[in-house]
Amino acid sequence: MGRGQGGARRVHYAWVVVAVTFMTILMTAGMRAAPGVLIVPLQNAFGWSRATISGAVGANILVLGMMGPFAAAIMDRFGIRRAMVVSLLLMALGMGGSALVTRPWELILLWGGVTGSGMGLCFMVLGPQVAARWFAAKRGLVIGILTAATATGQMVLLPVFVWLQTVGGWQTVVLVAGAIACVLAVPVLLFMREWPEDVGARPYGQIGPVAPRAVSAHPIRRSLAVAREAMRSRDFWLIGGGYFVCGASTSGLIGTHLIPACVDEGIDPLVGAGLLAAMGALSIVGATGSGWLTDRFDSRVLLGWYFGLRGLSLLALPYVLHYALIGLTGFAVFYGLDWIATAPPTVRLTAQRFGEENVGMYFGWISSLHQLGGAGVAWSAGLLRGTTGDYQASFMISGLMCLGASIAVTFIRSGGVVPRRETAPAVAAE
Repeated sequence: MGRGQGGARRVHYAWVVVAVTFMTILMTAGMRAAPGVLIVPLQNAFGWSRATISGAVGANILVLGMMGPFAAAIMDRFGIRRAMVVSLLLMALGMGGSALVTRPWELILLWGGVTGSGMGLCFMVLGPQVAARWFAAKRGLVIGILTAATATGQMVLLPVFVWLQTVGGWQTVVLVAGAIACVLAVPVLLFMREWPEDVGARPYGQIGPVAPRAVSAHPIRRSLAVAREAMRSRDFWLIGGGYFVCGASTSGLIGTHLIPACVDEGIDPLVGAGLLAAMGALSIVGATGSGWLTDRFDSRVLLGWYFGLRGLSLLALPYVLHYALIGLTGFAVFYGLDWIATAPPTVRLTAQRFGEENVGMYFGWISSLHQLGGAGVAWSAGLLRGTTGDYQASFMISGLMCLGASIAVTFIRSGGVVPRRETAPAVAAE
């Protein structure tokens, strides 16, 4: 930070970038959570099975995840601001256009292809990219804050979406969501900047010379080359496997199916949305606190605890689901604190094992595994619900997966960066 005339301390522009990024991720997270509100209304409106609608949700999560690693390369080549604007416009088109659907394939196309592509440009890799470009210090805290934006979107927008659905129907929800995405593109255009040098600043907390930056001349080729390198690394699979389970147990299971599970128990959907909103509020505390802990403790130990506690809570969920006031409230508190706490230590481990300069690319592929897990469980939990009549099997399986992940992450190696070959030609940034 610097001082203006009269000695007043000025806010570093990095925090303005964080604010704009926070709002974009918040909106993306709100749209991602919206299908949880819409599954039952769509089922009632069209007579489609829950598995069919869950398939569209799964397609959304899958496309989102597959975009992640390419999004990092596209941001490196064409700029973060352009990617954010295109992302918001695609979300507006896909979500708003879904008000006109009459067939399942149309829902899959708009939710999965269009909206999923828009989300994928920003949702998983935007935070790490901003933190790496704008911060030399407090990166763990910044990752925690930006990760908390996903929870804030859920907390702020889910109750609004439930209310809109109640008073205006499901079409009102998707139209309003699309309009919000359009409006948000304006502050992104006005205030987002690519690099600290663009505003005559240095990265926050930078001491010493700033390392020269390079931008890939072939972003897609570079992203695929990074994938080939990553697949040779045991640590990549351990880190990515843990994040696969994270996506399966959060966005895939609880984020998509908690409200329908509450409806199955005769609980008002507004109560289910309130529980998810409460989890969102608590996730802000959990993610920010996890960022603080990540700057101070071994990330492997943190992940082991996070996954272990999450697994136990999911194993208990089928038994507390019948006690809405006490049981579900306790679950919401416990699960909310743990919801996105895994992100800061996962980003830190990625940087430690593959290098700070490669964190965007590698974390993009790790994030794709996160979304693959979410997509699989979003669909399979709906299928199991149709087969068994409830969600108990899905809760139990996800809980056991989390317990397995808590053990697996302890085998990630500590130490320096994994040696790697140059994966693609780079050109110096102008």
